[in-house]
Formats: sequence, structure tokens, C-alpha cells
Amino acid sequence: MFFRNLTLFRFSPSVAEDLDRLEEALGEHRLRPCGPLEMGTRGFVPPVGRGDEAAMTHVVKSCTLLTVGSEEKLLPSAVVNDELQRKVQKIAEEEGRKVGGRERKRIKEDLLTELLPRAFVRSSRMSAYVDRKHGWLVLDTSSRKSAENALTQVREALGSFPAVPLAPEEGPRVLMTDWLANGNLPGSLVLGDECELRDPATATGAIARCRRQDLDAEEVKEHLRNGKQVFQLGLVFDDRISFVLGEDLVLRKLKFLDAVLDELGDSQDAAAEMDARFALLTLELERLLGKLEEWFGLPRPE
Repeated sequence: MFFRNLTLFRFSPSVAEDLDRLEEALGEHRLRPCGPLEMGTRGFVPPVGRGDEAAMTHVVKSCTLLTVGSEEKLLPSAVVNDELQRKVQKIAEEEGRKVGGRERKRIKEDLLTELLPRAFVRSSRMSAYVDRKHGWLVLDTSSRKSAENALTQVREALGSFPAVPLAPEEGPRVLMTDWLANGNLPGSLVLGDECELRDPATATGAIARCRRQDLDAEEVKEHLRNGKQVFQLGLVFDDRISFVLGEDLVLRKLKFLDAVLDELGDSQDAAAEMDARFALLTLELERLLGKLEEWFGLPRPE
């Protein structure tokens, strides 16, 4: 259950004290099946196991794993619009009149009522965990919208959860550009094999994307000399974790390398394996997030 992306929020020590009631709070906001006339539902599902008896959280030391679930009806607008057009055309042919805007709206609402119960349901799951000791909310997504939706679910369950986006004291774009241009990386980092460079002068400025590329190559340096800055940069941390760091401080394409995976023992028990993976995940990310805090100046709210 290793995370593949990281979107991060921070919370204060006083907020951490309130997280002891997560198990109970999430249990009162379980995901329920999508009703016949609902477009979708959101709630929480057990991160380990299934059924009403399964725990809503999984705790290892100061870290608590949780899973946000959703069910969404798939009703493409093209399907609705085609059916609406057929009904409007039928009225025009049979009654010899045009259908006005209000009537079209009513017909469309009736169509939704008719089609929703027959629509397919798509389920999705997002894992996240809170580190109470260090004040991190870590979500396995690169989408800011999905992360905000999940955070809203936690806030609704707890009544209040004032976790805030990262507020770096060091500009990520400037710092990563210096890393790439001048090789001034922190000792535990080495360059990966991809980056995205943009001209920051205009919103429609030139973009250069490199993949499976030696980032020390002269052609990359030439882009930097021409004024482009780093918006995404592939990095390897301590020969244990590779990722692509964005100027929004979202970590994408997160991958644990062999040095980490070799520490996982073989287990015949699914629950024991889950526990071991989560413990290893949080231990490795505790070190990485601590370094991000140091490099970019990411203060924990008071």
C-alpha cells in the first residue's frame, strides 16, 4: 500500500490532540451506497479489511491511516443531451410547436430522474494518513481538487480540522532551479532523469520537458541560461526514494527503491503485511518530509 503521490498539509500540536477521536468520528461518516437519485456519495471505508466490524483507522506509533471513499454515477452529458434532443424533436413533430427554455429544463430534469437509477456506479478510494507528532496530513494524490475534497470529508467528520496548505519560506521554483543549474543539491539528494522547464515571464511561455534524460547535459543547461526555470524536477533521496517534485511541492511518481523494499520481510498474513508496509512507509516519509521542511522552510502552524 505504498503511496504513489504526496499532497501535503500541516496542522498544529493543538489540532493533533483532537485526532485521538478519529476512529469514532470516521465511523459515524462511513461511505454509504449511492441512492437511486443521487449523483454521488462520499465517506470513509476501513483501510484494512471490510465490513461493519472493520476498524476505520490503522495506527502505527504517531501515524494514523485512513481511507476516503466515493461512489459516483456515470451519466455522460452526451447521453442526456441526445435523449433530450429526441424528446424535443418528437414534441415538435407531434404538436407542431417549439419547445421553450423552461420546458427544455423540465424535460431534462425528468430525464435525469429516469436515467440515474440505471447509471453505472464508479467507486474510488484515496489513502491518507495523519502524523500527529510532526503535524503532517499526507494524501496519496497529485490532484489539489481531490486532496481538498478529502480534507473536507475529514473536517466534516471531526467538526473542525484546521490543516493548512504548505507555506514555504524558500521559493521552490527558485531553489530547484539553483539545484539544477549550479548543482547545489543537499547532500542527501541527487538528480533523477526528468524535469519540466518553463519561461516564467508569460503564462504561455515556452515549455521544455525532459524524460529519461541526463539532467547535467548541456542542452538542459542551455534552457536555463535562456531564462527558463524549474517547475518539476526528478530527484532521488538517499538512494531510497525517487520522485518528481513540483513547484507546488506536490511529490509525483513516488517510488520506493530496492534499498527500502529489501527491508520488507515475507508474510503470509495480509494484515501483518499491511502493518509492515505502513510502518515502513511512514518511517521513510518521516525522514523525507523532515528534509523538505528544512530545505524549503515549511513551518508547522502554532
